[in-house]
Amino acid sequence: MLDRTIPFYNLILRCDKYPLRQIQLPADYTIVPYEKGLETDWARLECAVGDFATYEEAVRYFTEKYVTGSDPEKILFLLSDTGQTIGSCISWTDQRQEREVNSLHWLIMDEAYQGKGFGRVLCTEAMNRFYFCNQKPIYIHTQPWSWKAIMLYISLGFRLQKTDTFSAYSNQYNEAMPTLKAVLSREQYLKLQSATDE
Repeated sequence: MLDRTIPFYNLILRCDKYPLRQIQLPADYTIVPYEKGLETDWARLECAVGDFATYEEAVRYFTEKYVTGSDPEKILFLLSDTGQTIGSCISWTDQRQEREVNSLHWLIMDEAYQGKGFGRVLCTEAMNRFYFCNQKPIYIHTQPWSWKAIMLYISLGFRLQKTDTFSAYSNQYNEAMPTLKAVLSREQYLKLQSATDE
């Protein structure tokens, strides 16, 4: 579960180089693109971690932001061997100044499946889609309370940005780093520092 007592600051990550990676899923687990009805599963997952006040608000947000006029192949859902939706990740497009840039949105995993490598698999599949379309750089917006996801992104080749940003986000790197230092191990914090761009 996310620890929302950790202060919120906007953090921006960027990946300029990404090698194609193979994914491995347990038998009968599948990654599928969005199809009608999966917005309710997405809303359930997001409400479980407190990203929306109500289920209806989450469904409305997903429908307005991602379903209308979008490419369903960019909206990924991970299904368990019983067909239950246990995670989602979105390969998306945002603005950076006057041009479009690619961004990874809303990595979410059912709490019962966290810490088992499924988030890595979802991110890898989303990144592979960017790779096949020769789309880079790829941006992520996140915050300190998602520090476990930040460490995952770093391991996939993303780097923290001190000043760069995209969309309407204000980069708060300088404010966020003391917060991260307080919650990470020394080794993790040093890894973040070494994966930071000016």
